[in-house]
Amino acid sequence: MINVLLADDHDLMRQGIRALLETHPNISICAEATNGAEAVEKAIEYKPDVVVLDVTMPKMSGLDAARLIREKVPATQIVMFTVHDTTEMVREILEAGAHGYILKSDASTQLAAAIEAVAKKDLYFSAGVSGVVMDSITRSLDNNPRTFADVPLTPRETDVVKMLANGKSNKEIARSLFISVRTVETHRRTIHRKLKITSLAELVRFAIRHDLVRP
Repeated sequence: MINVLLADDHDLMRQGIRALLETHPNISICAEATNGAEAVEKAIEYKPDVVVLDVTMPKMSGLDAARLIREKVPATQIVMFTVHDTTEMVREILEAGAHGYILKSDASTQLAAAIEAVAKKDLYFSAGVSGVVMDSITRSLDNNPRTFADVPLTPRETDVVKMLANGKSNKEIARSLFISVRTVETHRRTIHRKLKITSLAELVRFAIRHDLVRP
């Protein structure tokens, strides 16, 4: 069972999303919040598997709430839920440490899938923003990257980086490399430690800098 904290300041939207998610037997709404500050408090109290955060909320924005939840409850995965699909918004959401990004217009068809994906430590983005995600990451590349030789990744870890940067899930990577999902998760932790990164955005930046994927 995936325990979910749902945070949105609009009662009708929150009730509609709850009703939608309750049709999925493997998803349970453990708590609700009506603003960003309350979302942080309830995330600390309930320690949900996934938090669905509206970006624009009173008292504290969803972005600020995401940063605090990542700090206070690092095991909790975050899906940002918004009507905005601008490059700047995508960049802010990625930098806040979100694991998923769903447009409200896609909620009925994609939100449950996003929750299930991030609960398994995969990433999920609405189809409508996938191109914007890559554009945002590409534009944010700095002008002084480390050389690839400076980063001691093994050939297998390099393969995993390529696949992650291309949007593959842990299960898809495991199937392609003929290894277990647990082994993929171990590789991911090692890659994050070696590269000193904490987010998908940073991993994709690294992959683009070193020509492991094409933007």
